[in-house]
Amino acid sequence: MRIVFFLLETFFFFLVAAALLRAWMNHLRIHMSAQPGRFAIAVTDWLVAPLRRVLPRALAQSRIDWGSLIAAVLLSLAYGVVWLLLASSVSPAPLSAEFGFTTVAGMALRIFVRTLLQGLMLLLLGYAILSWVQPHSPVMGTLERLCAPILRPVRRVVPLVGGVDLSVLLLIILLQVGLMLLG
Repeated sequence: MRIVFFLLETFFFFLVAAALLRAWMNHLRIHMSAQPGRFAIAVTDWLVAPLRRVLPRALAQSRIDWGSLIAAVLLSLAYGVVWLLLASSVSPAPLSAEFGFTTVAGMALRIFVRTLLQGLMLLLLGYAILSWVQPHSPVMGTLERLCAPILRPVRRVVPLVGGVDLSVLLLIILLQVGLMLLG
């Protein structure tokens, strides 16, 4: 069963991460025709497009991409429901409705926060590696725009050390600590 739970979590991680990435790119007004925007659209459009059609006009015209954020929340809740169904299928004791609701909400929150932290960490790692290996790569500009709002407050506090920007390393360490606390 551990393999099934791992595969389930990995599948929903990619779906929730794509929805969050789409929301972040739209918030920053990054053109979605560049990678990773095309990937995020391809993975999430089946859910985001219908959500956008039913959203009130005021929310649809907001700078926040509510369709993508609601999709990420719904996918997180779907993960919680599927996880509970799988867990209860191997559990000999019947589960109460109250326990089920709490479990679904807890698992949804856990995967949402975990995906957010790990997604940021992956973006920062990609940004750091490309800045050393191939700083003039076409995707580097997109990664820089995605990471700059997150790095800006850290860069105000952490000075350059010998011409090296350690803000990415510090932020990755802080995200890793957040993942450890999440457990």
